[in-house]
Amino acid sequence: MMKPRLHPDQPAFYRIQIQGHLGQHWSESMAGLTISVTRERDRSVTTLSGEVLDQAALMGVLNGLYGMGYTLLSVECQSFSN
Repeated sequence: MMKPRLHPDQPAFYRIQIQGHLGQHWSESMAGLTISVTRERDRSVTTLSGEVLDQAALMGVLNGLYGMGYTLLSVECQSFSN
């Protein structure tokens, strides 16, 4: 039985973690992802999660975070439909 594969042009649910605090007001600019901030070992960690339209949109989010100077901690594709 073949496992389903993620394709660059299909939506998927992602979980992205960055070092630092990103305010809720950035959600719309970040593809509508849900933003939550926690404290871990004396530092803030922001988690962005939700469905992203395709990998081009994902790259837009990642490039936006990079452009604002955030350190990327992790990017995880949690699920997708095939």
